[in-house]
Amino acid sequence: MKFNIDGLEAFAKALDDAANGELRAEFALWLDAMGLEFLDLIQDEIIRTNTVDTGRLLNSFGKGDKDNVWSISEGKLSLDIGTNVEYASYVNDGHFTIDPSKGLDRRWVPGVWKGKRFEYTPGADTGMLLKFTWIDGTHYWDNAFAIFERMFEKSLERRFQEWLDKTF
Repeated sequence: MKFNIDGLEAFAKALDDAANGELRAEFALWLDAMGLEFLDLIQDEIIRTNTVDTGRLLNSFGKGDKDNVWSISEGKLSLDIGTNVEYASYVNDGHFTIDPSKGLDRRWVPGVWKGKRFEYTPGADTGMLLKFTWIDGTHYWDNAFAIFERMFEKSLERRFQEWLDKTF
């Protein structure tokens, strides 16, 4: 007795091709695109939340910026995204104006006021006095990540279905 299923051989070959890297290559491209999408979301949230910034934080979430973290590992299909800007987590999470462990209630910061902006200038005779205060975070990263999580799952399903439709 002979049993034939139309398309089974093509399906098996397509799976074999996928096992040899075709699917992995497709998902590596998709992962790169999703990373860029996430960077855009972070920048949008920095702007939307009116996060005080000189542009350094915003720019650091652009692929290729000197402060940007972008590391893709195609072997494991993983992508690390972030920033090397030292104050990024303080702006997101919130912070005290003075380190509470130092036991101080105020701190002098040398610098110059330029309009409404303060420019830190080490050794300046002018500056501002910071009092011990909590500064709320803007949660720009948290907001962007929450949006991204919702998009990611739908995008992954859509991309896999597109690959299945194209391949099979």
